[in-house]
Amino acid sequence: MQIVIDQNRRVDIAPDCGYARQIGIPSDTGGRMGTTYFKRFRMEIDLVAHPPHKKLVPGGYQLLPWDSSLLDPHAQAKHMSFRDEIDAHVFPCFSELASCQRLMRDISNKASFMPEATWLAVYRGDGATQEQYCGTIQGIRQNSGMGSIQNLGIVAGHRGLGLGTCLLFRALDGFRRAGLEGVSLEVTAENDAAIRLYQHYGFAIVKTVYKAVEMACI
Repeated sequence: MQIVIDQNRRVDIAPDCGYARQIGIPSDTGGRMGTTYFKRFRMEIDLVAHPPHKKLVPGGYQLLPWDSSLLDPHAQAKHMSFRDEIDAHVFPCFSELASCQRLMRDISNKASFMPEATWLAVYRGDGATQEQYCGTIQGIRQNSGMGSIQNLGIVAGHRGLGLGTCLLFRALDGFRRAGLEGVSLEVTAENDAAIRLYQHYGFAIVKTVYKAVEMACI
């Protein structure tokens, strides 16, 4: 079950989400499972009021536009970015490379997939023995006509350099060039750094979503 709370505290209830407690459920093996609920914010930006800026990519890095040959590198960057973060609990598919590959395949096969809002960061700097895929972002078009950012992730060791902002701006510019005037995304409430980044560049929290995940009770 999903519970969505907007700015006016109106509550909408829809399938596939919920909130904040853990309920023990016996499993077939005699163990106990529980449903844990993660608080997430839905954020939106008006691209007319907040047009994306150009930002210089850090030295040694390059941003690559979408190409189907980059599906596995996107999946690798996604897995490396999220596997040790809270998002891997919210979305267990981030924990395994094969699951990230399936996710990228599903995203890129959607009719609503937007290649112009999908970018890959790669490190090719001095001393690098091979390319390091270190950041990813994907975009789709919602039925409402808004753009939707799917997974902005930067691999640990490449954070703090502005790569996330560079990827964000490239994606927003892709949405804008495609004629979209608004873009949304969802972020886990505990990810303070990401929330501050998005708010700094014009995103506003419009809804609170509680994502239900079945986990083993300890």
